[in-house]
Amino acid sequence: MNHHDELRTVSMMVDYLFGRGVSRSLPKAGYRLYYSRRSGRVKLVHHDEKLFATVKPNGAMALSIYGATLLARSPAFRANCVQISDDAVAFVKGGKSVFCKFVVQSGKNIQPKCEVAVIDSRGRVLGVGTAILNGAVMHQFKTGVAVKVRTGLST
Repeated sequence: MNHHDELRTVSMMVDYLFGRGVSRSLPKAGYRLYYSRRSGRVKLVHHDEKLFATVKPNGAMALSIYGATLLARSPAFRANCVQISDDAVAFVKGGKSVFCKFVVQSGKNIQPKCEVAVIDSRGRVLGVGTAILNGAVMHQFKTGVAVKVRTGLST
């Protein structure tokens, strides 16, 4: 597969999972896709020798911090982000879950069990993980976990 086809494959996956137009912020070259020997499906996506995302068996992408940082340059990706208050930044960087009381803003594309990026007030990616609640109600609750963080910036 040539580099143009790999970019097209990654772009289609990103736009499908995170919203139309998000892939426009992606770099145009440097992708390498790794396939499963058993099923032939995409398993890993690397960009410039850094892990961009792991593709789960159900087709969802588990973003790395690097991958989320690249996508965060797109304004359309904000619909998949959870902004937290400055009080919780150190905890999320350490890989701890985000509690509802620290959620300042959450994107409209967020559904339970979907992939989200956790950002600070300046829009920097602090961690990536899985949403527990719908984005529309995340900041309305005062107790409970909003996002189960898989990887924090410093882990």
